[in-house]
Amino acid sequence: MYRRITGQAFTRKKYMGGIPNPRINQFDMGNTRDEFPVTVSLKVTDRVQIRHTSLEAARIAANKVMNKRVGVANYHLKVRPYPHNVLRENKLATGAGADRVSSGMRNSFGKNVGMAARMERNQTVLTIRCHPAGFTLAKDALWRASMKIGSTCYIEVEKGNELVS
Repeated sequence: MYRRITGQAFTRKKYMGGIPNPRINQFDMGNTRDEFPVTVSLKVTDRVQIRHTSLEAARIAANKVMNKRVGVANYHLKVRPYPHNVLRENKLATGAGADRVSSGMRNSFGKNVGMAARMERNQTVLTIRCHPAGFTLAKDALWRASMKIGSTCYIEVEKGNELVS
């Protein structure tokens, strides 16, 4: 419902009240201090909006795989986009007597229901830095995270391709 980018971005929180906080609250996981030779990224193929709940689900899925199989000290997972765009919904009443209660499409601006990050083609959603031994697990973690995102994605090795092939 909110996947396609239509219209202008609705980001000025200063002028609107009742905006729900983004569910995602942690953008860096694992070992943030060490240098890792391999960098693998998950990128979207189309222009798309990704809801804050989808970003959180993708983060949890990828982090769970890396944390259990590789260990906290052997990877760094970073969520790239921040959900700035406020999503609105014009809820319509249904059922008996709904025509007397609702106003249909009159004054249909809508209520704030969530946040989303607008992504352009080939933009990075998640990045995992790791050692060459954890490369296949990083690819598996990103594949599982891509199942949570409402767009087709692909995995790209940005650094250390010569170490893993």
